[in-house]
Amino acid sequence: MAEEKNTGRVELVKGLGLFSSTCMVVGSMIGSGIFIVSGDMASQVKSPGMLLLAWAVTGFVTIIAALSYGELAAAMPRAGGQYVYLREAFGPLWGYLYGWTMFFVIQTGTIAAVAVAFGKFLSAFVPGISLSPRWHLFTIASWSINVSTGQLAAIAALLLLGTTNCFGIRWGAAIQNLTTVSKTIGLIGLICLAVYYPKGDWSHLSPMRPADVNVWSLGYLLIFGGALVGSLFSADAWNNVTFTSSEVKNPKRNLPLSLALGTVIVIGLYLASNFGYLHVMSLNEIMAFNESKRPQTLTLGVQVANIVGGAIWGRLLLAAILISVFGTMNGMSLAGARIYYAMARDGVFFNRLGSIHHDYHTPAFALIVQALWASVLTLSGKYNELLDLVMFAVMIFYVMTVAGLFVLRRKQPHLERPYRAIGYPYLPGLYIVLAALISIAILHEKPYALPGLLITLTGIPFYFLWKRSRA
Repeated sequence: MAEEKNTGRVELVKGLGLFSSTCMVVGSMIGSGIFIVSGDMASQVKSPGMLLLAWAVTGFVTIIAALSYGELAAAMPRAGGQYVYLREAFGPLWGYLYGWTMFFVIQTGTIAAVAVAFGKFLSAFVPGISLSPRWHLFTIASWSINVSTGQLAAIAALLLLGTTNCFGIRWGAAIQNLTTVSKTIGLIGLICLAVYYPKGDWSHLSPMRPADVNVWSLGYLLIFGGALVGSLFSADAWNNVTFTSSEVKNPKRNLPLSLALGTVIVIGLYLASNFGYLHVMSLNEIMAFNESKRPQTLTLGVQVANIVGGAIWGRLLLAAILISVFGTMNGMSLAGARIYYAMARDGVFFNRLGSIHHDYHTPAFALIVQALWASVLTLSGKYNELLDLVMFAVMIFYVMTVAGLFVLRRKQPHLERPYRAIGYPYLPGLYIVLAALISIAILHEKPYALPGLLITLTGIPFYFLWKRSRA
């Protein structure tokens, strides 16, 4: 039964155990990125060793961040997760700005991008599904809005998941568990095929450094940092489980444990996948494949499956990718709505988003509004540009949250901390330094990312309007 406060308001229920929480982490992280981005990264870093190092660095900073978040999650197991941590450490304005950016661009934009990937991979199985524009809707200035059958399929999937997740946390968890297990089996299958491919060549793993390049030069370090964009976003969304903190059973144990287990599992699979890619294909072959004109559904992972197992294995992997992106959409949709719910309960967002369905005990209105806004971004065709703009802001929020660990140790020394971050203060401090350096490299390689902070800052006047309306 749902817990109810003295206010009589229906509250969220605890429906996620350790397995479901870990599946939330794994399922939200593994999408289509691991099957795609290594080709582009290889073209930037120019050597097999540096490609593997890029994934290792990504894994290292991700796991440190997850271990740091574990302390915050266990100490404050409340709906909204990272929004709550920023609010408690730096004040309500910073938590609000994070939630504002998540709603309008980051979370919904990522969901939209994953939804379009779903439409793209669905086109490999369903005749008539395509991302090629088919109908013209309208034109605003020089911006023409067109819609494809792939976009319509993406929107249908978004609305289906938004509706399904309204019927209880256990429904969403069941979908997440099933898709996570399926995608993990598919990725393990690809790794086994690639690693044990009899015609493969482990000499493809060398050289460590690109020829005639000083890897310690500032120019190369900036390029290397820019290349991490692909791997970092392929390993992103691990923090989504914190948004559902109030619905996790025994959160003081299961939240930090699921963060640790989930990130370690995924990073291990990602590193093994890249070893497999480099066993089957040389770096030059991977780079040539990345630069070639090919169907959008022919990703690097599918190409490796085609080489080692033939067309049938390529089709099976495509099906696994389709399931993978569907599961990622589900996990991000389920978790994201909890941020806006928490903001509304704090009186700094639309009041209706803080309502709970009386029968199903879910933030149903927040789930539907999120699905509708993600659908608009899907139709606009501009969500990728928006994501690029806020990339720098995303990293800043990660750095701020880990820095909040230090702030809260001083600000709330008596706060119960069932789990304390491993390696504190050294590992969290190292994360802040590395993430800051990566952010600088991203900004150098993508200078248009800085104006993305403006999207975050546009929320400031609305914050004070909401606060005034509650006064």
